[in-house]
Amino acid sequence: MQTIGNIIWILLGGIWTALAWAIAGIVFYITIIGIPLGRQAFKMAKLTLTPFGKTIEYGGGVPSLLANVIWVLFIGIWEAITYAICGIVFCATVVGIPFGIQLFKMAKLSLLPFGAKVY
Repeated sequence: MQTIGNIIWILLGGIWTALAWAIAGIVFYITIIGIPLGRQAFKMAKLTLTPFGKTIEYGGGVPSLLANVIWVLFIGIWEAITYAICGIVFCATVVGIPFGIQLFKMAKLSLLPFGAKVY
């Protein structure tokens, strides 16, 4: 199911979303101060390309907490809202429920990317 879900995900737009995250990561890496943001963008690109079968482990302690607060205030809240709305729309149909669940996973990661590891 994971392979089929990932193939359908990529064909229906996952490739473009992952590419956009990767480009954002490259842009962030151009500046020295943007490197931590670039790392998080690449983490989102990795999850967005093939979300089925991936798990996220959260942690990182106080430094990650402080970075996540700054991230949420400037970027994360808007990403999370967008992913959550898309997840709700997908969950409105029986066929879209697995995709909606993956979008909710991305919404949580977009709120707390620092200290999280995608496996």
